Amino acid sequence: MKQVTEIVSKYLQVVTAPFLKNPDSVELRVASSETGDLLRFRLILEQCDIARVIGRNGMTASAIRSLAKSVGERYDVRVVVHILSKEEAEESLT
Repeated sequence: MKQVTEIVSKYLQVVTAPFLKNPDSVELRVASSETGDLLRFRLILEQCDIARVIGRNGMTASAIRSLAKSVGERYDVRVVVHILSKEEAEESLT
């Protein structure tokens, strides 16, 4: 599980960096299920970077999620990637 977390975290950092205006403000949160068969990544970005990472018709975000999911499948772990703005992340906490 730790290996998958490290691989996907690094992948998300490398793949999204070229799209971002504010790469230093990116926050990546990882949560795992109690059973250990699910990893949930929350990529939290500035509002101005959201559209750039999601891409036209969501194609970029779809590709990012698909590749992260395929890494998890190699280790029998389900990987889910959520792309949120900082505002959306704060709302979900309340």
